[in-house]
Amino acid sequence: MPGSAVTEEVELIGAGKGGGGDSSRDEGGSGGGGDDWEGSSGSARVPQRAYVTGMVIALSGILMFFMALVSAYIVRKDMPNSAWVQLNVPRILWLNTLILIASSFTLARSRSRFLANDDAGFRHWWGVTTILGIFFLIGQIIAWCQLAAAGLFLATNPASSFFYVFTAAHGLHLLGGVLALLLVAFRPTHKLTRSTATEIVSMYWHFMDGLWVFLFLLFLLGR
Repeated sequence: MPGSAVTEEVELIGAGKGGGGDSSRDEGGSGGGGDDWEGSSGSARVPQRAYVTGMVIALSGILMFFMALVSAYIVRKDMPNSAWVQLNVPRILWLNTLILIASSFTLARSRSRFLANDDAGFRHWWGVTTILGIFFLIGQIIAWCQLAAAGLFLATNPASSFFYVFTAAHGLHLLGGVLALLLVAFRPTHKLTRSTATEIVSMYWHFMDGLWVFLFLLFLLGR
């Protein structure tokens, strides 16, 4: 009958709407969480590995910047009549180098404690790394003060100029690493998971450590 046919159609339409609603909830639930993706509902979500890739690109840019400075250093030093005066490296830089190398070991220890779900151990060694980073920066300031007391300033001669530029540029980058350590330790991350945050900060810190060792050897052997 026509009346019964209309009724059946209405029932089928109602059932379809109900099924569509359940499907949309299932889709929303399947895309809402997970450590690999972050973002609020309705906003573009970025895979966590994209932040690691971004850090690799950033470190590549920093490396190119310092290699350009190194090239200029080598060319300027070997120029005839360059007025290059050999710079005696402040002894405190030996201690600073040991401090920074030690900080890489403590950071690796902190990362291993994190992966072992030992939150107390992670926070302890993460904090030790931060303190060592601050000690390194203080040591660099002391080195500058020692040079200034000896009458060596930025514009004294090309050797002292490069020393100040190298150490200041590295110090500013390391200060950024110290701030990143503090942020991960004391502030919850919004776009990054804690795992990704510790990974990319560790990458940055180990890179700055290796870069400083290279610069220190340049000061010692490239005079």
